[in-house]
Amino acid sequence: MKYAKLGNSDLNVSRICMGCMGFGDAGRGQHSWTVDEEHTREIIRQGLDLGVNFYDTAIAYQSGTSEQYVGRALRDFAVRDDVVVATKFLPRTPQEIADGISGQQHIENMINTSLKNLGMDYVDLYIYHMWDWNTEIYDILDGLNRVVKAGKARYIGISNCFAWQIAKANAIAEKEGFAKFVSVQGHYNLIFREEEREMVPYCEEENIALTPYSALASGRLSRKPGEGDTKRAAEDTYAKFKYDATAKVDNIIISRVAELAEKRGVTMTEISLAWLLTKVTSPVVGATKLHHIEGAAKAVELKLTESEITYLEEPYVPHALAGVMAQNKRADADKKHVWSTGDQKIKEAE
Repeated sequence: MKYAKLGNSDLNVSRICMGCMGFGDAGRGQHSWTVDEEHTREIIRQGLDLGVNFYDTAIAYQSGTSEQYVGRALRDFAVRDDVVVATKFLPRTPQEIADGISGQQHIENMINTSLKNLGMDYVDLYIYHMWDWNTEIYDILDGLNRVVKAGKARYIGISNCFAWQIAKANAIAEKEGFAKFVSVQGHYNLIFREEEREMVPYCEEENIALTPYSALASGRLSRKPGEGDTKRAAEDTYAKFKYDATAKVDNIIISRVAELAEKRGVTMTEISLAWLLTKVTSPVVGATKLHHIEGAAKAVELKLTESEITYLEEPYVPHALAGVMAQNKRADADKKHVWSTGDQKIKEAE
């Protein structure tokens, strides 16, 4: 495993971040394909053995049971100071707004709940999961700064935002002496490269770490179309919403990934992640089977040639925003936040 500094922080993270959305009680969340605690522990232990020290979860994943599973596994298998733990918080709910719960109080409540779930005194990275259009960014930054000052989080990051949003937030934070965002977790992979328009150059200029999710496009970049479909592939309607509309053009790139994998004698996962590793600090790679994290770890050692990179990139065509970012765009236009991230709400926002 190789390691890198996480942006403007003191955190040294593995070049692969284990995404923990696939862990948790399937009966307590949106996803029916998540794995139970026993298998979660096996996968995390394997990740640790492979040198993965960076783990990403969220309070929203399976009603907090992902945090609980991850916390117990890391407490049993790792030394706390040797791992980098990230979790995320959601915007205020309509009920909280009606009850007069401030942005600052909401964040305090969220971090306290996450720390209880994790069984930890602090997280290394606390991530603003999605933009809250009903809460002033000053209140969000103030709340996050209080969390950092209280020692409950070492650094803060942001997910699902536009470049202007993080630029505005960090400018306010600098002016007020608040903690600034050191990382961005956006939607970025070989078949969805819209982050390259503004976010990637902005982060390069400001030394902000890119830790993208959907690194393998919900598995599409790890297998040929229609080959070896998984339970998630069959049941994840949100992933289908993000990718099915562009499948025809995406499949051209996926076929090139398969071609290079066969030529190099490696897996499609290794080719896809090796490409992404030339662009970002540490992609978030979900794992629900042991071979998922094993393939991701191998990608760190694979170096693509410039001609191979060009061959993979050449067929790409612009894509419309999808998923949470489509919702964010609509909310920006309407100045109205849709709180739920369920499939139906996202489709309505699109």
